[in-house]
Formats: sequence, C-alpha cells, structure tokens
Amino acid sequence: MPAPALPVDYQALFRKLPENFLLMRPDATIVDNTDGHVAVGMKPRAEAVGQSLFDAYPSVDQNEGDKIFQSHENVRRTLQPDVMPLIRYDLERPAAQGGGFEESYWQATHYPILDDDGQLEYILQRTQNVTEAHRAALLAAETQRALDEMNRRTRFILESLPVMVWTNRPDGTPDYFNPRWLEFTGETAAALVASNWGERAHPDDRTALAAGWAHALATGQEFQLEYRLRRHDGQFRWLLIRAAPRREADGRISMWVGTAVDINEQREMVAELLANNELQASLSDQAYQSAELAQQQRSAYYNLFMQAPAPICILRGPEYRYEFVNPRYQSLFPGLELLGRPLAEALPEVAASGFAQILDDVLATGQPFHGQEMPVPMPAAAGAPARTGYFTFTYQPFIEAGERDGIAVFAFEVTDLVLARQALEKNA
Repeated sequence: MPAPALPVDYQALFRKLPENFLLMRPDATIVDNTDGHVAVGMKPRAEAVGQSLFDAYPSVDQNEGDKIFQSHENVRRTLQPDVMPLIRYDLERPAAQGGGFEESYWQATHYPILDDDGQLEYILQRTQNVTEAHRAALLAAETQRALDEMNRRTRFILESLPVMVWTNRPDGTPDYFNPRWLEFTGETAAALVASNWGERAHPDDRTALAAGWAHALATGQEFQLEYRLRRHDGQFRWLLIRAAPRREADGRISMWVGTAVDINEQREMVAELLANNELQASLSDQAYQSAELAQQQRSAYYNLFMQAPAPICILRGPEYRYEFVNPRYQSLFPGLELLGRPLAEALPEVAASGFAQILDDVLATGQPFHGQEMPVPMPAAAGAPARTGYFTFTYQPFIEAGERDGIAVFAFEVTDLVLARQALEKNA
C-alpha cells in the first residue's frame, strides 16, 4: 500500500506564497502575512501579528489611511472584493536602515474570506509595491510635457521669426514653410509643398539654383545662394537663402533646415553705389567742367548716401578716418561720435577683431572685399549693452587723383537671419 500523504502545513505554505498577502480579521487585526509582505513592509512578522493594520503600519497621511479603512468597510458591507486605486502609503524604515519614512506607492485589493455560514471571517489584502513604476510613469509624463513644450516653442519660433523658414526631407523634398513664406508667395502651405520651385525662380537664376541644391544634396554640405524669386505680385525679388543639414549621431541626414531673407533693396543699392564709384574712378583724372556741376554731383551722391536704407560710410587714408557716415550706419553705434576719428580710436573693438587688417589688404591691393554674415562686436553705447551683430558687406577702394585714398563701406545687417538659423539648429 502507498504511504499515507503527510499533512499539509497550510500556514507555512501561505507564508511562502510568491506575493504580498496580509491576513486580517474583519476589524483589521493582523493574523499573518507572507514572507513577501514582510519584506516590502520592512517590519518583522512578530512585530505586526496581533496589532491593528493601522498601528503596525501607521500612515503618514491620514487621508490615505482613511482610503484603506473605506476599502475594508466596502468588503464588510458587500462581502465582495474591493480594488483600491493607486495610493501613496509611506512605510516606517527600521532604525537599522536609517529610520524615518520611505515614500511608497501601492495598488491593493481586499478579498473577503467567509466561514461555512457565509459570514466574514477574514479580510485578505493583496498588495503590490508600484513605487518604481509610478516614478517611471511620472518621469515619462514630465519628459513628454517637456517635449511637447519644446515642440510648441519651436513651432512658435518658426511662425514668429521675421525671416522665411522652410524644412526639407533628407531627399530634398519640402515638407514645411513658415507663415513668412505664405505671405511672400501668396500661396497655401500645401501648394508650396507641391510646387516646382525652379519655375518660380528668375530664368537667369534657375541653373545656379538647381545645380547648387543638387550639389548640397549629393555632398551633404551647406547651401547658400543669392537668387531672384517671384513674389505674389509677380515681381522678382532678390533673396539670400541658406540651407543646412541636420545629422543624426551616425552622420545620417535626417532633415534640411533653410532660411531666406529678402535683400532686394540692399542688393540694388549696393549695385548702384558700386557702379557710381566705378564711374568716379574712371573720371578721376578729368577735371569737372565747372564748379557748379561738381557741386551738383556731390550733392546728388551725398543725398543718395544719406537716404540709403543700408549702412554706408567712407574711411579716408591709412588711418581709416571716418569722413562720411550715413544715418543707418550711425544708428548702429548710438551715442558714439565717429566723424573725424580714426577707426581704431572710434571703434577699437571692431579694429581689433581683424577688420583693420582686411581694410589694409583692400587698400594695398585695390581689390574689393565681400564679407558674408561676419560677426562684428558692437560696443555698449547710449544705454544699449554690448552685443555681436552679423553683417554682409563690401569694402570698395576709391581712387582720387589716380591714387587709392580710402575705402567705401556698404553693408546690411543679417543678425536676425543668423540668430534665427542658430536657434533652429539648436532646437532641431
């Protein structure tokens, strides 16, 4: 005959169950708990058994204790399991672990255990310590909020910048245009995405535009070009555009970000001024027919320079003494007296930043210098703090009596364009 089965030690079996169970009488007096509950409760079983749940594991927050009491009450009243919502119930650490209370979050269910007559004999509490999962969820939610805020901030920047901004997919197809583009073209965003940009460009600029963009896509290099684009009223306007790739950690291009600024007035003004300067140079060895004609011509140029929408100045001699400064140029340095002073004395920060050397080279060689988006230190003046401005400019030598005697400066500020691009690259 087979050997009789040994009696089962159900209490030992209960304590070894692989979950956190706490057995209580209906009045919440603790009867027993599993080894798992002993571990998460941070209290020896002998110190908990025989005590009320709320005495053995006192609550820091009375409201949370009241929630557990209410769950017990639901079980007593309905004789049905009661699933509690997530609660915070901090537990007291043993003195050996530093004492105090440990922040803890729990999910708990209370089950009724009935006797043979259907009366409530015990309440079985099943708990899960979800502190780490709860913290992870809070961190994920905060991260998502930060990401959403960054996206909203980026969208606000894109839609508020005073320059035209667009983006392209890695293959070069456009997928976004900011409101400045819509205003310039008079088109909807969907129409711009689907349009053929080559057809919008001036016929004389299409080849350079197509070749430059194809080269950028093939090499992954930044793309910059000045070209004419048809505005909503049919007028072709000169734009300065620049597109830069955004790369992933592995070097792969994930998108292109581009900016454009209308430089039509500055371009036409510089062309006119350079043409006039060349004319002066060619006539420098000829006397004017009369003093009246000379005065009229000087007045015409003076008025032209004074009313120009671009910063213009004339630097005379090897010291680059300011002989002429138009209002737009003077407005860049409010409160500073420039006329009659050498560059190194009037604007030592600018002279020391390499611009004096460039002027020396232009005066020595007679070759103009064209600067693109160059940083210029702007000193503090008239209460305005020091800052760095960005300028695209031309240094053009001028000739008098057959000798190079100074340099004319024609510029326009592109600080907003550069800072906008830097902000986009930073937030991309």
